[in-house]
Amino acid sequence: MIEQFYAGIDHDENEGLTHLGRIVRDAWVFGILPETETCAGWTTSQMQVLYEKVYAAWEPYAHLPSRLPDELRERHTRLYDEAITSAKAKGWDAQMEDDDD
Repeated sequence: MIEQFYAGIDHDENEGLTHLGRIVRDAWVFGILPETETCAGWTTSQMQVLYEKVYAAWEPYAHLPSRLPDELRERHTRLYDEAITSAKAKGWDAQMEDDDD
């Protein structure tokens, strides 16, 4: 089996609004990673470890942004709003596509 590497959130589809991109962005929200870390070149194993850390960080908040303390909620809103605005400007549509069902 060939090892797969993550392209990095800055090279991910739709401004990183993908499963892996959201893991990176949430790691930024919780301060697990600095916002300068794109995770470019990370292995599947490294991304799995990051996912587990992010998952654990979300647990006290029931995985709901509305339950985050003000500072984290504001960071979450800023990071996701920037990504969504940029993705929409490049033609991204949040509606489900035909192959998403």
